[in-house]
Formats: sequence, structure tokens, C-alpha cells
Amino acid sequence: MMRNVLGSLVALVGAAAAVYSPFRNWYDGRHGSEYRIQDLFNGITAHKPDAGGSILIPFAFSALLVLIGILLRSRLLVTLAGLVTLAFTVLWMVRVGIAEHSLAISSGGRGLGLGVGDALIGGVLMLLGAGLMRGRRVPVAPAPAADPAQPPAPAQPPSPYEGGPGGSPGGPPSVPPVARPYEPGAEHDTLSFSSADLPAELTAPEEPGETGAGGGATRARPPGE
Repeated sequence: MMRNVLGSLVALVGAAAAVYSPFRNWYDGRHGSEYRIQDLFNGITAHKPDAGGSILIPFAFSALLVLIGILLRSRLLVTLAGLVTLAFTVLWMVRVGIAEHSLAISSGGRGLGLGVGDALIGGVLMLLGAGLMRGRRVPVAPAPAADPAQPPAPAQPPSPYEGGPGGSPGGPPSVPPVARPYEPGAEHDTLSFSSADLPAELTAPEEPGETGAGGGATRARPPGE
């Protein structure tokens, strides 16, 4: 937003300078409004233009383009206005250089005047304002909303052939190993141990012990008794 405002102000200042430039001295004390538009194409003459036939017209047209471009936020129109202003100013300088065989600048009112500088500065400011403007933003169409009356699509079950052994795609699915049932006579893994691995209290011989009221009891005889 700030860039549009700043660019618009710069372009407006450039348009005002371009429109004001024909009322100032352009060459040898002659104002820009005293040059005819056809002189820019046929050669500079001493004839004064009729009403509405001076080079003020293209500069006024450029200012109008700037106003429309600001209202529409069109960088293209503002750029076009700056190009028109610079083109007519440079064309006038070429024609005057051909007619006078030179383009002189002097402090005594001879040669190029301040009006030419105003026109050139105005065209440059228009181009600068167009560069600062962001232009009009293109609205983005919102995404279509889902129809609540339409049921959601059922989820597809994963294919058993999506991954092979080790997760490689395209191969057969990996199947976990199945335990084999017990078969008599078949070799199975067994765990064997000997009595030497047991504690001495469990391997000692038992002796009849004293019986109490609750019944007989036996105790293990420790080794050495």
C-alpha cells in the first residue's frame, strides 16, 4: 500500500513538471508552447502554433495517462506516460540540433532553457513512480469447497505387493516364519544339565526326622553328619 502511495506521488510530481515545462524557456528565450507539433516531424520553423497545436498537447496527454494509471493502479499506463514525455522531448532536441547545427547551453538566455530540463525530469519521475508502484493485485480464486452431501471416498487397502523383502517395492510380500509342530522322533532343540550343577543341599540323601503332631517330616542330612 505504501509503495503505491509513494509511486503515485512521484508520478504526479513528474506529470506536473512535464505540463509546466512548455511555459518556460526552451531555446533562445522561446517557450515550448511556441513550437508546433508538426515542427517535430517536418523541421523547426519560426511559425507559432494555433490554439491546441503546440507541444503542450503531448505533455498534457501524458499527465492524463498518469492520472488514469494512478486510479487504476496501472504501472503500464504510468510507464507509457513517462516514455511519451521523454520521446517528444528528445525528438524536439534532435530537430533543434538539426536546425541550429548545435545545442548550446549558456547563462545569458541563449541555448537550451530550463523548460527542457523540466520536461526531462518529469519523464524520469514518471518512470520512477511506475517502478515504485506495486500495481493491482490479481485476486486468487478460492479452492472449491467439498460437497457435504457427497460421501467421502473409501480408503483403499494397501496392496500386499507394495513392498518386497527389506521394503523394496515390486517384490513379493515378506511372510513371517511359522513355527513347526512337534513331531515324535524329530530333532528338537533340548536343554540338558547334570546333577553336578545343583547345590549340595538338594543332592544330599534324606534321613527320617522327628514327627510331630501334624505328621511326619523329613529333613535333609547335611554332608558330614
